[in-house]
Amino acid sequence: MSHHEGFAALFEGRPAILAPMEDVSDAVFRALCRSRGADLCVTEFVNAEGLLRGCRTAKRKLTLEPEDQPTAIQIYGSDPARLAEAARVAEAARPSFVDINCGCWVPKIAGRGAGAGWLRNPTAMVEMAKLVVQTIDMPVTVKTRIGYGPESDMPIVDLARRLEDVGVRALTIHCRTAQMGHSGAADWSWAAKAKSVVSIPVVVNGDIKSAADAKRAFDETGCDAVMIGRAAIDHPWIFGETRTLLDRGVDPTAPTAAERLALCREHLLANCQARTETHGVKVTRRHLTGYLRGLPGAASIRKRLLFCDSLAGCLEILAEEGERLAQAA
Repeated sequence: MSHHEGFAALFEGRPAILAPMEDVSDAVFRALCRSRGADLCVTEFVNAEGLLRGCRTAKRKLTLEPEDQPTAIQIYGSDPARLAEAARVAEAARPSFVDINCGCWVPKIAGRGAGAGWLRNPTAMVEMAKLVVQTIDMPVTVKTRIGYGPESDMPIVDLARRLEDVGVRALTIHCRTAQMGHSGAADWSWAAKAKSVVSIPVVVNGDIKSAADAKRAFDETGCDAVMIGRAAIDHPWIFGETRTLLDRGVDPTAPTAAERLALCREHLLANCQARTETHGVKVTRRHLTGYLRGLPGAASIRKRLLFCDSLAGCLEILAEEGERLAQAA
């Protein structure tokens, strides 16, 4: 089966997708989310220029192991020709599809015309997408926002139609403007409006913080998939919880104390194996607040882990705390 033939199947059954997040959605975190119910994952943002220069970081982000599927590679850049060239390199890594980032609002990205910077000139964005589509023999998708902002009439509805016309195979819409960043509420009605004018899959993104939110997003927009970003950093169980609610109509149960501590151990071990021990311990810390949430003495456990720089020490703390919680129970 070719990538084109299998593409439609990726969006069957209302999938919950792990969003592309810089320094978060690496191979380790993708595996962790997939084992907890993520239907599809997207890599960290891959800089087209870095990729074409042979930058080590870009090459690492592009490496997909056989079991790391289905996964899409997301690329970003401001030059259409270089993006098309980078897409060809990404295609060789055999992802499920190539996604173009037209939604990153961070000033150092959008300010130089990449990411959400493309929304300043929707016509140029459509032409760029057309070039990428024509360059590779693999489905191309776009992730964007509802507009650059502030605007009374967002361009996303007309833009969705135009992107479909040039061969873009699916569209992920973060339902905020670029100027909003992560502030204010995401307005899912824009995803519904875009969905109403295209036949390609539309993925709704923004403010999906729980399984109940995911179900509501599907119910309110009629979209084909949900994409979950920041909520997954603290709570990767959200993917399995979403599947439980969507597929069985059952309200999910919260992870147990043992499951929370086990996830801390699993993530620490995997990060240390994939990187150096020092870096592995350090990059896992950002997840600890969410992983330990709700546990008796969570603040104390987190503090002990934050001041421990060795893997063995962290594992010992988790074992001690697990024993303490078991005795208390």
